[in-house]
Amino acid sequence: MDPTPSSASPFDTVSGALGDYIPKGGATAVGGKRVSGAGGGAEGGERILGVVSLGRDLRISGANLDAAPFAGVSAAPGAAFADLLPPGDVPTVTKRLQRVLETREAHVARVQRLRRADGSELVVSMSILPAAPPQEGLTVSLIAMAKRLHLYASATAIGTSLDIGETAQSLAQSLLAWGDVAAVNLDYAVWTGEAVTEQAQERIRLRRAALVPDRAWPEGYLTPGDNLPLEASRLLAGAVMRDDVPQAVVIPDRAAIEQALDDPRLVRALVPGNRPVSVACIPLVVEGPEGTPGPIVLGVTEVWRRPECLFGDGELLDLQELVAKTARHVDLARQHQREHAQVLALQRRLLPRTGSDTIEVASVYEPTTPDSAGVGGDWVNSFPLPGDRTALVVGDVVGHGLGAAAAMGQLSMEARALLSAGLGPGEVLERLDETVTLLDDTDAGLAAGYSALGSTCCIAVYDPVDHRVLISNAGHLPPVLVHPDGSAETVAAQPHPALGAEFVVREPFEVHEFRAPPGSLLVLYTDGLVEDPAASIDDGIGRLTDVVREVHPWDDLQQAARRVVARLGPQEPLRDDVTLLLARMAGRRSRDTVTWRLPARDDTAARVRALAAPLLRRWHLGDQARGSALLVLSELVTNAVRFGTGPVTVRLVRAGSRLTCEVGDTGNGRPRLRRGDPLDDDGRGLYVVHKLTTRWGVRWTETGKAVWAELEG
Repeated sequence: MDPTPSSASPFDTVSGALGDYIPKGGATAVGGKRVSGAGGGAEGGERILGVVSLGRDLRISGANLDAAPFAGVSAAPGAAFADLLPPGDVPTVTKRLQRVLETREAHVARVQRLRRADGSELVVSMSILPAAPPQEGLTVSLIAMAKRLHLYASATAIGTSLDIGETAQSLAQSLLAWGDVAAVNLDYAVWTGEAVTEQAQERIRLRRAALVPDRAWPEGYLTPGDNLPLEASRLLAGAVMRDDVPQAVVIPDRAAIEQALDDPRLVRALVPGNRPVSVACIPLVVEGPEGTPGPIVLGVTEVWRRPECLFGDGELLDLQELVAKTARHVDLARQHQREHAQVLALQRRLLPRTGSDTIEVASVYEPTTPDSAGVGGDWVNSFPLPGDRTALVVGDVVGHGLGAAAAMGQLSMEARALLSAGLGPGEVLERLDETVTLLDDTDAGLAAGYSALGSTCCIAVYDPVDHRVLISNAGHLPPVLVHPDGSAETVAAQPHPALGAEFVVREPFEVHEFRAPPGSLLVLYTDGLVEDPAASIDDGIGRLTDVVREVHPWDDLQQAARRVVARLGPQEPLRDDVTLLLARMAGRRSRDTVTWRLPARDDTAARVRALAAPLLRRWHLGDQARGSALLVLSELVTNAVRFGTGPVTVRLVRAGSRLTCEVGDTGNGRPRLRRGDPLDDDGRGLYVVHKLTTRWGVRWTETGKAVWAELEG
């Protein structure tokens, strides 16, 4: 008669259930009982099942751990089940146990490690079942993972990350099924993303990438992040490259290991502890690129265990199979790391360096994590413009990786060049719109598998004399302006589609102007900072607005930027770049600037000289510099009257020893420098300006143009 659920022991219940689910066709011993099914491992008769009964207090009330794999796992009645676990796993497993107690819903097949009394660990598949009524508590089944099952599960799980460290850690965890300690050592070139082509032993340098289990190791023993001594690197590499063919090597006991190392320092660095041990070294190998003489060794793995448990030929084949599959993932992670580093280097170079005495800038850029789709196309920039102005630019190029990085670099540099050439924000966006369309043609874009259509950009130009900002936006999230009194608002310019959106009705890029008195804070950012899958983008912008209102005028701006990102940025791993630019407006002091608006008459140049001469003396310009400035002003005003239309605006700005002279008019003709013929009566004015100034140029305005020139006082 079959036992009822209430009378059957937990071991009988679990053994019977296991027999139902193991495929037919073989015989495997399970905890001393025979059940049908294969999958017991290479030896065929491997006993793999153990059971632990727990009370509601999660203490052990009974156990059957007679199967050979559980040797050394102590489950004494009354002990806490947590004592069987590695310390780092206790919180997670405890929550699982309590949840099954509360819900009575089984938690099945969790891969788990158990601690043996000697400090080694056993990998099992753990299922948590509610005890059969009327009993209370839990039944925990522990299946010592059969080697082939473990090999399949490990090979499937290891390739889920493109992070080199995570891949190495996953491999080391999997290797524990064959030993008591596992280590993974990788070549330097793997970490840096460089091509691994050299096979000469003197060029091989290894770094420990992973070590399990996590415990307190003796002083001198190599742990993750440590570089292996050069002799150790050569020895390991040479051991697995006999006859120039990578292969597994087994050293059967401690005496042979110490004889091979032949150096007490290397023994302390490589051998885990003072107990008797044996070791298997298996190389991480990939096929070399075309033209290389043979396979490439990316690193070496070590599996350590007690010498009485000899490594069998079948086990070595399993180890080599697992490591070979992992080697391909390591090489993919190396290539991804190389691309990630290249894109990140380009993006870092685009970040603002410093502000000026009229504006303070601070930026934070956090790239996506290496195992995501790749570094995105976010960028911010800040740079001075002629006439004492400053440009603030933020953009988000569609996509990730090198294609997005190339488009990002091109758009960023083009925006800077056009703004420096005097174009306004709206005109620059028009040119960028055309560039994105050109990038997407069949030769440059689609043939390369990348499209920049839909990229966004926002450009702001700050004038510290008038304390005003011009802004134009192409599909980007609106900036936030914090006023000196602490109030804040989003700066919503006329909405416009993203760059390259030819499928919509073409409209000019609107330019919005607003006041930014000294003490104002302008906030530019990308969507990675404010996006939250559980909330709308408007809610994210609202949270950003609330946070930046707390930035005080006396706060260190760079630290404030980091605080904002820390409070708003998503939890790792990042799946999109997080970019923030804070710009605190200081403005130019009124005593260092002057602006005159005069009618366009023949005597205007003389009047400007009369107004400027006493001012330049008060600004303590030297006689030579003052004479040059008056001559430059005279020439610029004369050209404005002669070739322009409407009134003339003259602006002088003193910034330290630099003097900026700017003359605006309502004409749209561009002054051009040319070398006049000795007999010409005109055409020499701009040549004189060119000779007397450090630089000069033309800036286009809403009403016409302004010609500016800079002199050193």
